[in-house]
Amino acid sequence: MRRRSLLLATVSAALGSLTGCHSGIPSASTTGASTSPAVPATSAPPPPKIVDGPLPAITAGTRFGEKPALAKSPGRPSKDLAVRTLIVGSGPTAAANDYVQADFLGQVWDTGKVFDDTYDGKKPTFIHLADNGSLPGWRYALTGKKVGSRIECSVPPTWGLGTHGNTRLGIKGSDTLVFVMDLHAAFNAKSSAHGEEVAQNDVSLPKAGTNTDGKPPAIDIPRTTAPDKLVANYVLKGNGPAIKADSTVLLQYKGVLWENGKEFDSTYSRNTLTALSPQQVVPGWTRGLTGKNVGSRVLLVIPPNLGYGTNPPPGGPIKKNSTLVFTVDILAAI
Repeated sequence: MRRRSLLLATVSAALGSLTGCHSGIPSASTTGASTSPAVPATSAPPPPKIVDGPLPAITAGTRFGEKPALAKSPGRPSKDLAVRTLIVGSGPTAAANDYVQADFLGQVWDTGKVFDDTYDGKKPTFIHLADNGSLPGWRYALTGKKVGSRIECSVPPTWGLGTHGNTRLGIKGSDTLVFVMDLHAAFNAKSSAHGEEVAQNDVSLPKAGTNTDGKPPAIDIPRTTAPDKLVANYVLKGNGPAIKADSTVLLQYKGVLWENGKEFDSTYSRNTLTALSPQQVVPGWTRGLTGKNVGSRVLLVIPPNLGYGTNPPPGGPIKKNSTLVFTVDILAAI
């Protein structure tokens, strides 16, 4: 398996983990499992002025998806964020707070040294276009660009790795960084799974909506006794890779109580997606989502012993020994 991008690891450490966005999903820590503390986020720099150049020429790999090669940078870099669209895509437009999937190559302006890229491993990275969600220069360079576009940008330290740089990558605190980025996909609060519909014939189980319009699916609770074992059934079955317990996945979800059907948590109501590992939440999520395919919608019915049990969050709608029902759309593996 290819290593994770060194730059992305640096960004995560400096700005907070990609999986650090808010989630109301039951935490594994409430059931005795441990979770890693979030890295404190740094304050975001002010928005940059965006200019057209200067930028180095691409000397090879000029087509979308090809690994590019860059000439040595011309003269001194701009003190502002230089952004140029080399190929205009025809897909959806990436907006603020979206998650985007992109390939990138990074080069130091002064030396022309390539310090990281995702093309060789054929594994694009995910970038959150939000405060403290990615390299600030990436956020400003990619917001407003269409999927299928190739973007070149030069990022001064203020919107890059800051004045400390990164010695492991050979980046000084004074270095401007040059990136070429190919934008493959964008996900936002209106994204849905688009798998093949699977029959829901068991009348003793909740029935979940199959809509793919980005609206929250309905969850109809039957007038029967809640099951005492975990239910993890496909509603829509995708054809993406099967996720592992330690995978990081991008999700839409909705949670309701079996006893009354009332919603207690939802990414739809917060208007934002969640990125996490199934290991970070209650055992019912870990067991229910592990092995499921990306692109799927999964119905989870979680009995108390795999959920909150006798220790629900104080003051909330979830009571002791509640059975929890979720629809979970697995949008992507990060």
